[in-house]
Amino acid sequence: MVEGEIAGGLAVRARGVRHSYVRGREDLRGVDLDVAPGELVAVIGENGSGKTTLARHLNALLALQAGSLTVAGLDTADPARVWELRRACGMVFQNPENQLVSSVVGEDVAFGPRNFGADEGQARAAARRALGEVGLAGFERRDAHTLSGGQQQRVALAAVLACEPDVVVLDEATSMIDPRGRDELTRAVEAFRCERGATVIWITHDMELAARADRVVVMCAGEVAASGAPADVLVDEALLSRAGLEAPLAVRTWRALEDAGVVAPSAPGACPVTTEGLVRALCG
Repeated sequence: MVEGEIAGGLAVRARGVRHSYVRGREDLRGVDLDVAPGELVAVIGENGSGKTTLARHLNALLALQAGSLTVAGLDTADPARVWELRRACGMVFQNPENQLVSSVVGEDVAFGPRNFGADEGQARAAARRALGEVGLAGFERRDAHTLSGGQQQRVALAAVLACEPDVVVLDEATSMIDPRGRDELTRAVEAFRCERGATVIWITHDMELAARADRVVVMCAGEVAASGAPADVLVDEALLSRAGLEAPLAVRTWRALEDAGVVAPSAPGACPVTTEGLVRALCG
């Protein structure tokens, strides 16, 4: 991808995307979605809502059946651009062990750059740089299967970052790791995003993580039910309930304190959605 190619455009542009695994039942029902370059978007929804199906369209793991979808300026329906698309859009999946291609960390992370044409020296340099970016500098000779779940997930992320993608998609990447591993992975993603200006699309059930995004997209029954700032979307408990979700703990705590008369009802957009925001609101 030529640097700046999507500047002024959209990192993701979906229009009327439809998909069916089984004839007669639509799993995506006309999804429209725009994601700006450099934006961090959290896509939330209950199991079966279509969020993972949408994610797997972003680098053509699932073929486009209807509608149009461009990612990093590339048409996902063009079979001649699939190789380029998968370099521009990297994915980190739920189970890191499913992404490991070598038991040696450095070889695993270097696999992607080599696969995309880098020579041995370039691939190793890219692997060292990516491991440093995720806080695993010096892990090149470690056995990946002896690492913690959080470390394995950061190795999987490093393998994606070594290819220098424009868009990073994380599909429930924190669901199989402990809170410490989640925090380590989140910091690594945010650092890469800030340094490289990459776009991040995070498919997640973690409402605390969603609360830290630039924008939250709610999926329900294969459709986009809502899209907006976390402070607007994550306080709408009726919307979240319809989507099979629960508001973040900070929101539920604040509402309980309001009901008990401990705090005054918050103005629109002022209800805290993160733990830190709740602490600030109470201490303030």
